[in-house]
Amino acid sequence: MSRTVGEVTATAPTPRKIARRIEQLGRVRTDDYAWMKDDNWQAVLRDPDVLSADIREHLVAENAYCAAVLAATTDLQIELFEEMKGRIKQDDASVPTPDGPFDYFSRYEPGAQHPRHVRRPRGLATGEQLLLDEDAEANGKTYYAVDAARHSPDHALYVFAVDEQGSEYHRIYVRDLATGETLTDGPCNASGSFVLSPDSRWLFWVWRDENARPAKVFRRPARGGTDVLVYQELDEGMFLGVGATSDDSHIVIVIQNQETSEAWLIPAGDAGAEPVVAAARRVGVRYDLDHWSDQWVIRTNDGAAVDFKVMTSTAAVPTGDTWTDWIAHEPGRLIAGVALFQNYLVRLERENACNRLVVTARDGAERVIDFSESAYALSLSGGYEYDTAVTRFIYQSPTTPRQWFDYDMASGARTLRKTQEVPSGHDPARYETRRLTAIAPDGARVPVTVLLKRGTPLDGSAPLLLYGYGAYGYPLEPTFSTQALSLVDRGWVWALAHVRGGSDKGWSWFLDGRKAKKPNTFTDFIACAEHLAAEGYGRAGRMVCYGGSAGGLLVGAVVNMRPDLWAGAIAAVPFVDVLNTMSDISLPLTPPEWPEWGNPLEDLSAYDAIAAYSPYDNITAQAYPPVLATGGLTDPRVTWWEPQKWIAKLRDCATNGSPMLLHMNMDAGHGGASGRFDHLKEVALDYAFAIWAIGEEPDS
Repeated sequence: MSRTVGEVTATAPTPRKIARRIEQLGRVRTDDYAWMKDDNWQAVLRDPDVLSADIREHLVAENAYCAAVLAATTDLQIELFEEMKGRIKQDDASVPTPDGPFDYFSRYEPGAQHPRHVRRPRGLATGEQLLLDEDAEANGKTYYAVDAARHSPDHALYVFAVDEQGSEYHRIYVRDLATGETLTDGPCNASGSFVLSPDSRWLFWVWRDENARPAKVFRRPARGGTDVLVYQELDEGMFLGVGATSDDSHIVIVIQNQETSEAWLIPAGDAGAEPVVAAARRVGVRYDLDHWSDQWVIRTNDGAAVDFKVMTSTAAVPTGDTWTDWIAHEPGRLIAGVALFQNYLVRLERENACNRLVVTARDGAERVIDFSESAYALSLSGGYEYDTAVTRFIYQSPTTPRQWFDYDMASGARTLRKTQEVPSGHDPARYETRRLTAIAPDGARVPVTVLLKRGTPLDGSAPLLLYGYGAYGYPLEPTFSTQALSLVDRGWVWALAHVRGGSDKGWSWFLDGRKAKKPNTFTDFIACAEHLAAEGYGRAGRMVCYGGSAGGLLVGAVVNMRPDLWAGAIAAVPFVDVLNTMSDISLPLTPPEWPEWGNPLEDLSAYDAIAAYSPYDNITAQAYPPVLATGGLTDPRVTWWEPQKWIAKLRDCATNGSPMLLHMNMDAGHGGASGRFDHLKEVALDYAFAIWAIGEEPDS
């Protein structure tokens, strides 16, 4: 079915321009669309109804234009949505996780957007007790997300943090499981981070300030009472969270940004004690710690251990001078995390964009858990019990649905507990996963994971979607996606670019893609696109680039740098106004993210580096591909005006009249719609745009 992308009869919005001159560190720039940021934005996050009328009017017009331009894809969107929905098991349930006398799990009723949280007597299939019915609680609400939920150690309470705007301001609820009563005076203005003391008497939670930053830790009686300030973080550049050690010996307050961290400890047996710092923060030193019955286990990059090492301390308070080496640093092998059990330590390692798990017994004996596929994702799924020899991990690949295994750490035996069901059917043999290597301009070897249907021609004729992220050290895991199959089954090639800025090849891979080295992320992505084209997986003009949040920054940059490569570009909640955002200290993530991007308020070299790639600031008069940007009005991470401004300026400058589209969710935040089916409608819009941008829909 042929479509001509240029045939657009709808009239694009033409927002007014108000030139704002900005002088900073001797540099001058002009922003015509700065007015799209509401001066009252903090209030908008809590109540979208207070958004300025002119900004709302423009967003409504943008949504209408997007719908009009893509009107021909309405049936396709419905078709894609029904396909994706058909791959979801309507009455799905998680694998029960044991804790003392109960098995805890969640399950969906057919048609439900949100799950039920339940438990039943351990080892039995009957006697289910409802803890929380999210679907019932969400009834009548445009947005409802439970971002954290946990039962108390004595199994008498259920605590959950709810966001009803997408703004990430939470109210924490405490429910008495004997009476079913929910306390109505739970903490508000909270982050999703909380923990109950091991004796179940106290709730520790984190308060967010008026700029949506976590700033204080409070303690209150779990069943209600007065809040007591436990800790206040004065550095606005640090994130704040709270948890407990695996052996329940301590409450831990965690303070960190992208390069520095610190932990404060409270003995679990004395919840009212003043917190004590473990190892005082030192810029550039990251560590996390846990208590292993008689010693502390510390994962750290201290001592030039770029890819981290594991150290121990037997001190009551593990100050840095008490740490001793245990598991040595190996360059290129990232120790990404550590989990502790009574007699075992499990560490997650990553090398060349593949994970493995290593189980270490107290006597030093080790077992390795890995798989043979060319690209796969492997992770621990967590659990409640410390004194156990069984841990659980999840295995998946682009062709293999998720599999949950219970692993006996003593014998090495694996028990498959569940395989993700695809009700509409899925035959892994119909598909193929490949791992390719692209060569970046500086010689770096960039992994590329490819998913395609067997028999897909590799002569450049297949349309290709290339997805990327590349920031904060987050790896791009080659997971199983029922959504991606809607493109692959139509003859598309789906590819993941494991670019620098992530930790796919170790922490140095991250360090080579941040601050002044950020352009490596973009040139890596372009190298991946060019390599895929050279190998016949696609060709210039029949590729769509796709990324979200910091991955939207990637999309914005490569569209400026190489617009000729792309038939279209999809940027979800895109961080595209980097220079202005990193210069606005009122925004939630600005001070905490200076270690990632640089501080353009004080560092001229950082200003110039950001100014050289910031997508909004580097739009020029040239032929651009069609672009779809999406956003959320209550998003505290990438505020709505970033994609709004970006699309307006792209529309001004595109010399070929390509459609520049903005779809703003007026009832959601960074993650989009909260319901499992509503979310699929947003993905269906993205995919329909990709097919429309290519200009044809191949036969299935």
